[in-house]
Amino acid sequence: MKTLAAQLITPEDLLIHWQGHRALTRRVIELFPEKDFFEFSIGGMRTFSKLVDELLGIAVPGLKGIVTKETAPFTEGAEKLIFKAQYLEKWDQATEEINQYWQQLSIEDFNETFNLFGQYEFPVIQNILYFVDNEVHHRGQGYVYLRALGIDPPFFWER
Repeated sequence: MKTLAAQLITPEDLLIHWQGHRALTRRVIELFPEKDFFEFSIGGMRTFSKLVDELLGIAVPGLKGIVTKETAPFTEGAEKLIFKAQYLEKWDQATEEINQYWQQLSIEDFNETFNLFGQYEFPVIQNILYFVDNEVHHRGQGYVYLRALGIDPPFFWER
């Protein structure tokens, strides 16, 4: 028997929140000069293109796994994109796929346990919050890179 936990936010509002973060991250990608997107880093951190590879490797594959109940291993950067425009195109495609998979979730699904990438077994809601938290974390790294390059990042609240 499935039970429902107290609901603080609707699934629709959670998707709007997530997609707001995604729109902001997209604007950060756009601001990077082409060369620096692939080459610039500070203190041994990964380049922003590598961080975006991770975000692309988590969002749609993770949500697809949750919806289809199929556990697949995490793969990052499998497509070997070489231009920033390819990343933006892939980002936009992922945004649409997230919307499509989201529509297949029921309110009960959020309390179900799912083994994300065969590594992290948590309730679906926690996995989804991880997707958002991880993106915010890596976007923050992008903000540091942009500032170090003399580029003003967008305001974080402009989602």
